Amino acid sequence: MEQRIDNIDKFEYPKVVDLWEASVRSTHHFLKEQDIVYFKPLILNTYLDAVELRCYRSNNNEILGFLGVANQNLEMLFIHPEYRGKGIGKMLLEYAINNFKVNKVDVNEQNVQAIGFYKHYGFTVMSRSTLDATGKPYPILHMELIK
Repeated sequence: MEQRIDNIDKFEYPKVVDLWEASVRSTHHFLKEQDIVYFKPLILNTYLDAVELRCYRSNNNEILGFLGVANQNLEMLFIHPEYRGKGIGKMLLEYAINNFKVNKVDVNEQNVQAIGFYKHYGFTVMSRSTLDATGKPYPILHMELIK
C-alpha cells in the first residue's frame, strides 16, 4: 500500500467523525449507545481541534484512517472497519512516532485488540485509571513506548 499520509481540513471533520463512529462501533463493543451519542459532538466540536491531525488517504482521496497527537501523546488512532488489518494503523503509528515523537497512548482496558496492537509496537502498560478522562467508568491503561 502506497503511503499517503496527509493533513485533514476542517471541512472534512464530519467525514472524520463518521469514520470514528464506524471504527468505534466495530471495536468498542463495551460502549453504550448513549456514550457514542455523548462523544460524537465532542469529537467534532472540541477534540479534533485539540490535536495535530493526520490521515491516511486512498487513491481517490478518501480518508481510511486518522490519528490525533498532543504533547507526544497519541490521543486518537482510528481505522475504518473495512480497512483494518491492511497496515494503515501501523503506518499512522510509525508516522506519529517519527514525526510527532509520540511515546504515550491511553487505551480503554476493554479494547483488547488495541492493547495488543500497541504492545506489538513496543508500548508497555505503566499505570491504570478506573475512569476515563470524562469520568465515565471505562478503565484506561496508560502505555508508554519503551525503546
